[in-house]
Amino acid sequence: MTTLEADPDVDISACDHQGRPLPCADCRHRDWLATGACQPGRACVHDRYARRIDRFFAWHPYLAADYLEHPYFEVRAIAARHAPVFCLPPLLDDPDETVRWSAAARLPQSYLLPLRADPHREVRIRVAHRLNGEALEAMTRDADYYVRLVVARRLPQARLGLLLGDPEPQVRRELARRLTPQRLLCLAADDDAEVRLEVARRLPQALLVWMSADADWRVRYAVAERLPAAQLGGLLHDTDPMVRALAQERCALDTVADNAHAAAAPGADEPGVPPEPLRAVWRFPAGGDPDG
Repeated sequence: MTTLEADPDVDISACDHQGRPLPCADCRHRDWLATGACQPGRACVHDRYARRIDRFFAWHPYLAADYLEHPYFEVRAIAARHAPVFCLPPLLDDPDETVRWSAAARLPQSYLLPLRADPHREVRIRVAHRLNGEALEAMTRDADYYVRLVVARRLPQARLGLLLGDPEPQVRRELARRLTPQRLLCLAADDDAEVRLEVARRLPQALLVWMSADADWRVRYAVAERLPAAQLGGLLHDTDPMVRALAQERCALDTVADNAHAAAAPGADEPGVPPEPLRAVWRFPAGGDPDG
C-alpha cells in the first residue's frame, strides 16, 4: 500500500454508483478499514468515483480479476487495466464501450479484428490506433471520419492512395501533409481550399506554377512564397493586394540580387575597353597576296 498523500477530491461525497452509502459493513474487505488498506472516500472499489476505484486497484492489483463482472462499468473498465491479460477476452463483448476499449488497449492485435465493426466510434478509434498492415487498411472505409483520420495518420506512405477519394476534407488534408511530394499533384485541384493550401506548401517547385491561378488567395500567396522569381509574372498583377505585393517584392529583391551579382563580377568596375578586331589565323605563302 502506498503512503498517504493529500487527496484533491475530498469534497466529492463517498457513495456507490447508485448514490447509496458505501456498503462497508457487508464488504469482503471490511477488515482492511483498521489497517488503512482501503479508505472510504479515498480508495474504495465500491465508490462511484473512478479515481478512488483506480487507487484501490493500484494498491491491490491482484484483486482486479475478481471484479471484471462488477455491475458498475467503471469498476470493470479500471479492473481491466490491472487484471491479467488472459482474463480480458470476454470483456470485448461487454455492453459498455468504455470496458471494451479498456480491454482492447491491452489485448494482442488478433483479438481486435472484430472490434473494427464495433457500434461505438471510440472503440473503433482505439482499434485504429493499434492495428497495422492490411488489418488497418480495412478501416479506410469506416463510416466515421475521425476513424479514417487516424488511419490516414498511421498508414504507410505507399498505401495512402486508398484514401485519395475520401469525402472528408480533414482526411484529405492529412494526406496532403503525408503524401510524397511527387504524388501531391493528385490533390492540387481538390474541392477544399485547405487541402490545396497544404499541397501548395509542399509541392515541388517545378510543378508549383500550375497552382498560380488557384481560386483561393491563400493558395496563391503560398505559391508566391515558393515559386522561383522568374515564374512570378502571372502573380505580379494578382487581384489580391497581398499576393500582388509579395510577388512584386520578391521580383524586386531578385532584380537587386542580380544587379549585385553583376557588379561583383570580375572586371565589372573597370573602364570599358573596346573589343579587339578579329585577327586572321591562317597564313599566306611567302610573298603571297592576301587579296589575290
